[in-house]
Amino acid sequence: MLSVGHSGIQGRRSFLRVGGLGCLSLADMLAWKAKAAEAGLPVKDKSVVFLFMHGGPPQTETFDPKMDAPDGVRSAIGEVKTNIPGVTFGSTLKKLAAQADKMAVVRSFVTGNGNHDIKPIVGKDSLGANLGSLYSRVAGGNRFDTGMPTNIALFPRAVVPGAQERVKQFGDFIATGPLGRACAPFVPGGSGQLQRDMTLAMPQGRLDDRRRLLSSVDSLRREVDASGSIEGLSGFQQQAFDTILGGVADAFDLSREDPRTVERYDTAPLVPYSSIRRVWNNHKNYRDHVNSLGKLMLMARRLVERGCGFVTVTTNFVWDFHADQNNATVQEGMHYVGLPFDHAVSAFIEDVHARGLSDKVLLVCCGEMGRNPKINAKGGRDHWGKIAPLMLSGGGLKMGQVIGESTRDGGEPNSEAVTSSHLLGTIMHTLLDIGQVRLMENLSREVKSLISGSEPIRNLV
Repeated sequence: MLSVGHSGIQGRRSFLRVGGLGCLSLADMLAWKAKAAEAGLPVKDKSVVFLFMHGGPPQTETFDPKMDAPDGVRSAIGEVKTNIPGVTFGSTLKKLAAQADKMAVVRSFVTGNGNHDIKPIVGKDSLGANLGSLYSRVAGGNRFDTGMPTNIALFPRAVVPGAQERVKQFGDFIATGPLGRACAPFVPGGSGQLQRDMTLAMPQGRLDDRRRLLSSVDSLRREVDASGSIEGLSGFQQQAFDTILGGVADAFDLSREDPRTVERYDTAPLVPYSSIRRVWNNHKNYRDHVNSLGKLMLMARRLVERGCGFVTVTTNFVWDFHADQNNATVQEGMHYVGLPFDHAVSAFIEDVHARGLSDKVLLVCCGEMGRNPKINAKGGRDHWGKIAPLMLSGGGLKMGQVIGESTRDGGEPNSEAVTSSHLLGTIMHTLLDIGQVRLMENLSREVKSLISGSEPIRNLV
């Protein structure tokens, strides 16, 4: 646990302890990492934000409308023209359509089956580990220069304290497989070892959420400001202290963001909770999705801007459209789910480009499967494992294109399939120098083979 005594800061000489590193202090870790940095790591100056669309988004209502298909197959919500000639999206995605030249849409993506789980971000293709954990296994758990975690997972409670806990029924987003918990994502506003590691020790007990952490940091900052400095600290000790009082804590605090930017991202006003029909058991999931997605994407931008290498974002289980007791029809559900997605993702892409980060930040949007090309009798679409929507933006890859095509009913690839393995390869080639990964001696053969042996999506690189 990171611990700083509160009373008098323990003579201003006690220091931060890092869980998972035995008796090493954060200052020791920074000193060690400075030496390790001299040898170099196969890490590029790039980041990935993986927005997982949990539940299985419909391909026809998102990025492949199929309006020339029969009624009951084509998009139930119509289509909207994009700024790429001849390419349309589902009509809910109007803001994204205006930025299609900044995206690559894959219309031949296959995740493997129609099961509710959390592939392709955690699955057999990733050794049962979050993709960010694979990255952290190579890059280390924290950046050398700032101490920023290299792997972070954002759930609704990171920005909306009253939101429901994340769904664990279909898989664990912070799983590390054989990599060990040192590679687990840091979860702000939640639980988990890294969250506890980033907690300041107070006499009244452990602090285990981001709000109280920030309050404690502010209190500690005032003590330091009053005395002018922390006397007796080595250079690395001062750097470690500055890490906690500096960008790492600030990155999670949206109150430090320009209010106009917060407003641009905010999805909460789009669909008031009072307008979400309670006939669907998942109405609270819709609420949390609407209230949190924009702010989650803003936090993700703040994190990658400050050097986090991999950020997982998800808003619980909302992309399911059976039109049963739990899930809304496609038309109604895309209003609850698609409108916030369109607003938040378009704000992120626009913001990243405005900040000159588009070549450094890769956004990935997909879920665990697609939906049945045939609308069911109640107006919903059921599970479908033969094709799924996939959208990528940025990362220095080739944007403004549609990769692959589907059959006339949008039910299967009509060209070479893009798989989860290809997506993993794209992400790893974006983040890492694969040639140097092959030379790393401290990686298991299994991990090294997975990272270096996965081929990226053709036409993107």
